[in-house]
Amino acid sequence: MLFEEKKRYYIDRRVAERIGATDSRDFTDYFAKLRSDRHEAQALINSFTVNETYFYREEHQLRCLSRSILPEVVRDHRPGDRIRIWSLPCSTGEEPYSIALWLLENWAMVDVYNIEIVGSDIDTKAVEAALRGRYGARALSKLPPDVLETYFEPEKKGKREIIQDLKESVTFTATNLVDRPSVVAQGRFDVIFCRNLLIYFDEESRKLAAAHLHEALNPGGYLCLGHTESMSRISNAFELRRFDDAIVYRRN
Repeated sequence: MLFEEKKRYYIDRRVAERIGATDSRDFTDYFAKLRSDRHEAQALINSFTVNETYFYREEHQLRCLSRSILPEVVRDHRPGDRIRIWSLPCSTGEEPYSIALWLLENWAMVDVYNIEIVGSDIDTKAVEAALRGRYGARALSKLPPDVLETYFEPEKKGKREIIQDLKESVTFTATNLVDRPSVVAQGRFDVIFCRNLLIYFDEESRKLAAAHLHEALNPGGYLCLGHTESMSRISNAFELRRFDDAIVYRRN
């Protein structure tokens, strides 16, 4: 993740918060702790991440998934075969749960195949929140009322929890996209949603991430990026595909 000089205040504030949280005397004392304590290193990483999302974000890509991408993917699959979809960063779960909800509601073939959805994030606290699956009004605001009633428990203390069956339809893992062993451990996928992550990387990290995404896709697999991102400027290992609902990238 790249933070330019104009974002230095953000870094300073987060580090100061961790210095206080660990009762360190000063930065030197905290840095020594950081080097020896992997749990604190993860806590610092968690403090830098941005977990701002909501259900059915960039809905046009979900339409593209059910109308165009998956029909192409399953041409080479038989009924009962496994289809793997990866969502990273998954934040607090809204992204991969949205995929599960959308397919249940909008893809008639969802029960014909073994759909496996994996949500991954570098922020372990976000992953823990995703496993709990409890969301407030803002995160749920784009969902149709019937979807809310069908797949969420009644509201308690201002939040609604996803039903257990839906929780069990998504697997969550902690993953660092620029760390190859971390990515390889997830296996290969037919479709990857990696939205609004590469914009936070420097050029070298973006190229490394692109190589890892390419490796994580099955041959002919599809990659969905955020609407402001373009793989064409990062790597020539993907073919740009224009569908009616969205522009996506296919592994060459």
